[in-house]
Amino acid sequence: MFDEHWDWLSHEFRQTISSIKDFVYQEIIPLETELRNTSFREMLPVLDKKRELVKELGFWLPQIPKEYGGMGLSLQEYGYVSEFLGRSSLGHYVFNCQAPDAGNMEILIEHGTDDQKTRFLEPLLAGKIRSCFSMTEPDAPGSNPTWLNTKASKENGNYIINGRKWFTSAADGAEFAIVMAVTNPEQDKHKRASMIIVPTSTSGFNNIGNIPVMGSQGSDWGSHSEIKYDNCTVPETNLLGIEGEAFTIAQNRLGPGRIHHCMRWIGIAERAFELMCERAVSRRITRTAFLADQQTIQNWVAESRAEINSNRLMVLDTAMKIDKFGTYASRREISLIKFQVANMLQKVLDRSIQVHGALGMTDHTPLAYWFSQLHV
Repeated sequence: MFDEHWDWLSHEFRQTISSIKDFVYQEIIPLETELRNTSFREMLPVLDKKRELVKELGFWLPQIPKEYGGMGLSLQEYGYVSEFLGRSSLGHYVFNCQAPDAGNMEILIEHGTDDQKTRFLEPLLAGKIRSCFSMTEPDAPGSNPTWLNTKASKENGNYIINGRKWFTSAADGAEFAIVMAVTNPEQDKHKRASMIIVPTSTSGFNNIGNIPVMGSQGSDWGSHSEIKYDNCTVPETNLLGIEGEAFTIAQNRLGPGRIHHCMRWIGIAERAFELMCERAVSRRITRTAFLADQQTIQNWVAESRAEINSNRLMVLDTAMKIDKFGTYASRREISLIKFQVANMLQKVLDRSIQVHGALGMTDHTPLAYWFSQLHV
């Protein structure tokens, strides 16, 4: 829900949000039918054209500071934008603020050397390449990033990386990966791992393949890969930040990323809510009655509206605290929104699918895709 009279937002920013909303509904959402009937890679030519339109409108990189070519929004401001981009599964990509690239941009800006910014950050900001973030492993719990089996040993000025990763999102077609690997095994668990930039063309970087998620392997940005690092060798100059500081960098990346994702989820919930209401008032169940006349449906609509509104305020409050006090001071709020908004989204999507009946299980709406894919 967007109230153009929200007086705590500047008139200029309200106009920006309104323009972005119009662009999403007029230029991006109509592409979803094509996406559901083809692969993401086959969609790239038309998506590139939409990206050029976004650049012309001045909405490119809403999450990035102006000195790096972005809109320079605060985290709270970007939260509003992210919600409207989330109305479509293509929204963030078209504006070049999609995960995992958005997070990689942020840590390259903060921790990258001048050479790393020239080689990796600048083409990423321009939308000329994509990247991936390689942390999760099949033999270690994803909830504990201090426990990693992938190792990076030093030899002759190089890092030699060995290990297995999976659910490396968007690795298919990515130009480089930022890899979390253990470089200092003797240190405290929070100081053992480092982040290393690995071009995907490097010998020993083996993309085993895209992992099928509920029957769909996906392609290009819309995929999750298993990666095997087999004596994958890169120069020590590819170290991102300080050796042994991967956990700290990851935590810094995590806070803003939670806002990005949670506001995207709220955008999806809003779109599912719209579809649910449209279906309820248009679907006859007798000659004289509609689904919307049923008390259960009315309850679902009321509950969904209240849950979306309250979750939005919770996330925006967290974003405000991160803007003012930083990620560490906001860590409790960051943890809370992760599970709270995810639970809300699952409930709203389920209700919308139920209201659509058999139609909700098909690919004639985006509901089934969201329900099956959003857990990764």
